[in-house]
Amino acid sequence: MIDILNLIAALLTIGFGLFGFLAPRYTAAALDLAPTTSTMGLSEMRASVGGLFVAAGGAAIWLDEPLGYAMVGFAFVGAALGRALSLVFDAPPVKKVLVFGGIEAALAAWFLWANL
Repeated sequence: MIDILNLIAALLTIGFGLFGFLAPRYTAAALDLAPTTSTMGLSEMRASVGGLFVAAGGAAIWLDEPLGYAMVGFAFVGAALGRALSLVFDAPPVKKVLVFGGIEAALAAWFLWANL
């Protein structure tokens, strides 16, 4: 059962990453990050919001080892902690932070609980 849920969580990771990787304008707009003076933000979307998670999820599936899945969990821990820190210092839209951060925290919790 854990193997199946790991696969599903990794596929979700890849799926979320594909938004940033293949649709950076859509992703940037959804995150209130639409580019205004440069398209460098689109490059950042493809890299850190997209490709990073596509590759991490894909690598976990390919390696099919608990530590591979756990490393994806640690990546989600970093993302969720970044959102929490943003709540303290940046005054972002709370609802969006809670939704996206909640997804990241849930995936982090699963990957770490199931694989460490």
